[in-house]
Amino acid sequence: MNHPASRSASASPHVSPAPLSKAMVRRIVFSSSIGNALEWFDFLVYGYFATIIAKQFFPLHDEWLSTLLAIATFGISFLMRPLGAVVLGLYGDRKGRKAALTLAIALMMVGTFTMAVMPPFSSIGLAAPLLVLLARLVQGFAVGGEFGSATAFMVEHSASRRGYYASWQFASQGLAAIAAATFGSLLTAWLPAEHLNSWGWRVPFVFGLLVGPVGYYIRSHLDETPEFLALREEREAEREAREAAGERKAVDTSKDASFANQWVNLLLAIGIVAQSTVGVYVLQLYMPLYAVKQLHMAAAASFGVVVLNGGMQFIFSPVMGALSDRIGRIRIMLTTSILMGLLIYPMFAWLQFHPTIGWLLLLQGVAGIFKAAYSGPMPALMSEIFPTQVRSTGLSIGYSIGVTIFGGFAPTIVETFIHLTGDKLAPSYYVLLAAVLSGVSLIIVALRMRRMRPAQAGVLPA
Repeated sequence: MNHPASRSASASPHVSPAPLSKAMVRRIVFSSSIGNALEWFDFLVYGYFATIIAKQFFPLHDEWLSTLLAIATFGISFLMRPLGAVVLGLYGDRKGRKAALTLAIALMMVGTFTMAVMPPFSSIGLAAPLLVLLARLVQGFAVGGEFGSATAFMVEHSASRRGYYASWQFASQGLAAIAAATFGSLLTAWLPAEHLNSWGWRVPFVFGLLVGPVGYYIRSHLDETPEFLALREEREAEREAREAAGERKAVDTSKDASFANQWVNLLLAIGIVAQSTVGVYVLQLYMPLYAVKQLHMAAAASFGVVVLNGGMQFIFSPVMGALSDRIGRIRIMLTTSILMGLLIYPMFAWLQFHPTIGWLLLLQGVAGIFKAAYSGPMPALMSEIFPTQVRSTGLSIGYSIGVTIFGGFAPTIVETFIHLTGDKLAPSYYVLLAAVLSGVSLIIVALRMRRMRPAQAGVLPA
């Protein structure tokens, strides 16, 4: 549905980057994906061990309320994402994608370290939940700028393979889901309850601390993207010319105000994010809790189905990203939105009447493929909505607001709805709403792209 030219967003006319070696491609993909993977690993682990974390840091007489507070603390961290998106997005557009990526992963490590060593409520009292909340807020701030800078870093290294490169953002999410669910399943199955509650749940956070420095080191040793370097050279030349003409003030403010004209594209980006983020927070993060509490399955088995979902996402996201470079991103994503909207309610209804591990595996497998088909091409499409000079800011803000609105509080909303109404089909309603919203957003983007002249295709008008 999208114009062929839309598959290669407008790079700077001055940029003709040399073909990348396989070694360089691997370094770019790994360095750009490691922060995203660490983010999702940490977030998913927090969600998977929410009941234990609730007892450790939010001890209340009402077990449901205690768990809800732990999940809500998870959601509150998303309120910092838009702020982090603005600050780190602007930083990435001014100082470079690499600089923003390096700062983001350093901040994320602060939150992971805090969770790994935090004493429980029984040791330090009210300071425990407050410090947990602070750690989540710091990490939410860092994650806010991670997606935009990492995606910009990937797509600006290759105009012809943007879909494939950027798809690793979500392939890494699948890998993180596999790792987090594996930790959850093994620790739950192997450790006695008292060991799991006292120290076992901290093991995945310690693992995150080991991975983070590797990503930080690799990011700090990568070169900046060709498009950003060309843009910086253009800015410097313009600044020198204007300074020579006595217009220094105009130079300092002209580039800063450019994002103010992107509000329509920002709204479209937020709508596009809805289906992807709900697929993570409802169909990955919330499902182990749903399987245990609503379907009365064993905890170890519930983690196993997430491994399947994450595996589908890890395998098929790059495939779908590469396919989008050939046949168009909107065609793939819109088809997925329609299929998700048609099938999600029947799948949950069938699961409610047949609450077996086999049917849960089927649902998670289908959801994982849909997640990959939609999210694999999504970062590249979002990068093509915004021009280079505001790409990091636009991607960061659009993604962060979308995740905050539709994802961060999704488990809290679904769990509360089930508790108040007793309707176990609540997850399907939420996923269906997101699929409809994203489908409408994609149709609008496709129509706007069709109206553009071929020379302008690739970046939507403001």
